[in-house]
Amino acid sequence: MKLKGLIVEDVQNKRVLVRADLDVPLKDGEVEDSARLEAVIPTLEFLFKNNAKVVLIGHLGRPDPQLSKENEKFSLEPVVKWFEKKLKVKSEKLKVGDFEGWKLNDNFSILENLRFYKEEKENDLDFSKKLASLADCYVNDAFAVSHRANSSIVGVCKFIPHFAGIRLQKEVEELSIILEKPVRPLVIVIGGVKIETKLPVVKNMHGWADYILVGGKIAEQMKTLFGEQHQQTQRKSILLVADLTEDKNDITEKSAENFAEIIWTAKTVVWNGPLGFTEQGFNKGSEIVSKSIVDSDAYSVAGGGDTGACLKKLGIYDKFSFVSMGGGAMLDFLSGQKLPGLEMLKK
Repeated sequence: MKLKGLIVEDVQNKRVLVRADLDVPLKDGEVEDSARLEAVIPTLEFLFKNNAKVVLIGHLGRPDPQLSKENEKFSLEPVVKWFEKKLKVKSEKLKVGDFEGWKLNDNFSILENLRFYKEEKENDLDFSKKLASLADCYVNDAFAVSHRANSSIVGVCKFIPHFAGIRLQKEVEELSIILEKPVRPLVIVIGGVKIETKLPVVKNMHGWADYILVGGKIAEQMKTLFGEQHQQTQRKSILLVADLTEDKNDITEKSAENFAEIIWTAKTVVWNGPLGFTEQGFNKGSEIVSKSIVDSDAYSVAGGGDTGACLKKLGIYDKFSFVSMGGGAMLDFLSGQKLPGLEMLKK
């Protein structure tokens, strides 16, 4: 996939609207994991170097636009504080056009949570036009939400020139290699709890991957929906669904070891979704499987916020070949689906 990337002539001395993934975990009012914020820094540095005036936009959590008082916990203020420390500046609250936000310096502002506005998820064109009016051009550096047809991902592109950010291009380049020319055997490990999002992905990947290993809470549901014999398509794929422990909080150690045996034969491994309830300390299954991945000779890719957090807890985040900022977006991309945000950026 060829995307329109950043070049000096397009952004120099311009006002630039940058869509980043600001949906980071918080703890005690501070950013707990800054990986997604660090990911946009190369794009910001490129823009600042070329004297661009940046307006950074994004969302945090799932606020209800009609519950303004309750939505205070979803304010992007902790993200703003993180950028203050990172850039060694002090912010001041102010309006940017019609939007609430913060000014960090003469060349950098951040808007408040876009999901405070119902029009964001509705891809409302009037709302998109208001966003576009803040800048001369637009940069999407938020791969993790590029599978969403939102105003700040799709709609704004209809009004001003638009380009792919540095991190987004890196994501597409890395994942395109796996999608188009994977070194086999290719093993996909899928965990987590959202069967409604993971089941279509498993169906689409069946026939492309050599092995699909399913754990997490979705494992039990997957057995019910797919049965023990997974229907074969043009290319043979082997589906292995883990057994869960009695308390349903993790996969069994035996299942984790079975997964590890298959991973040892792999040349490419993609992992999305913890295999146990890691937030409550049920790490055993994820630990066995993730360590088998990094100890193997396979090219390894992990994706999703929960997966990244799990790898950090286990101390092996940096041992993966590539960690994608996208969870659902990564799986959609690798299962061959078109991502609305990327479609807008094609050359």
